[in-house]
Amino acid sequence: MKIRRLIGGSLESNGYIIYHREKDICYIIDPGYDPERYIKVLEQMEMQVLGILLTHHHYDHVGAVEGIVKRFGCPVYLHRDDWGQYGRPVDYMLEDGQSIMLGHEEIKVIHTPGHTKGSVCYYSEKSKAAFTGDTIFNVDLGRTDLSDGSPAQMKSSIRNVISKWEDDITIYPGHGDPATMEFVRKHNQEYLDIMADSVSKPLG
Repeated sequence: MKIRRLIGGSLESNGYIIYHREKDICYIIDPGYDPERYIKVLEQMEMQVLGILLTHHHYDHVGAVEGIVKRFGCPVYLHRDDWGQYGRPVDYMLEDGQSIMLGHEEIKVIHTPGHTKGSVCYYSEKSKAAFTGDTIFNVDLGRTDLSDGSPAQMKSSIRNVISKWEDDITIYPGHGDPATMEFVRKHNQEYLDIMADSVSKPLG
């Protein structure tokens, strides 16, 4: 799997094109802004767009979806717990543990609520890559003070899911630069605070 990042908008949101060149197929993850830019890049790459994978429903991660769908007719994937907030057509409502195939490469859907109820990460074991949306960034975590955010759920997602990831996994977040989990464990203070608190106050 190869990865191309497109940064857009006032919030500098990351969108990703994940693709296999030998098959000329791709998925788009979180296209937040400027659909024409995505369309131009995809046409230049001569890619067949298999679908749009959304990590959550916020506008800065979904703003280009309609334009891309209009051009390519591709399906949209979103966790079912975010569908009500998204409020637009979704072709596939996802559940934790489902798999999406990019050629022969498995992309696993991992439910990580906290930033939103239906936040997910998309993880490839083969590529050691996790697309984390606004759950975790290189040096901090996503907000939990918005309408369907939950500090308790974020703590649970960090402790029970993300903390299990090995150091050589690279996270590709919704904002900011990619980082290995080794980097996160050294420099992400909000992650470290949750992990330290879990020792003194285990989740029930």
